[in-house]
Amino acid sequence: MISNRKRITRKGFSSMELALTLPILMLLLFGLFEFSMLFFARGTVVEASRVGARAATYPGTTEEFIQESVMQSLGPKMARNAVVKAEMGKYAGDPCVVVVKVPMGVASPDLLWPVGFSLSDQYLIAETVMQKE
Repeated sequence: MISNRKRITRKGFSSMELALTLPILMLLLFGLFEFSMLFFARGTVVEASRVGARAATYPGTTEEFIQESVMQSLGPKMARNAVVKAEMGKYAGDPCVVVVKVPMGVASPDLLWPVGFSLSDQYLIAETVMQKE
């Protein structure tokens, strides 16, 4: 037996679902984008620290040369606000330490500040230690 009842339609139900789930989806997408940018920038900072430490191991290297090589490795955007600290040993076998510190706000847009996760006063820091040749 087939019933001829009208099918009840719920108008606006799917738009209400979209209105409830869209902010959560956008928050996840913004978080993924920001994390990806920071992850890539972290790799760049670590590589710049390694380049600086490698330059510090050579005999007769100056601190200016180390800073210049780190800044070239970072690129122009991150090099503007980067802080480089280098400690070079005097003799062969002494440790050479290079620390690179870059603000996170330079590496990635601050997309999650509306939900309380801000990149202000946060830094990407990499330290590399190598022995002097």
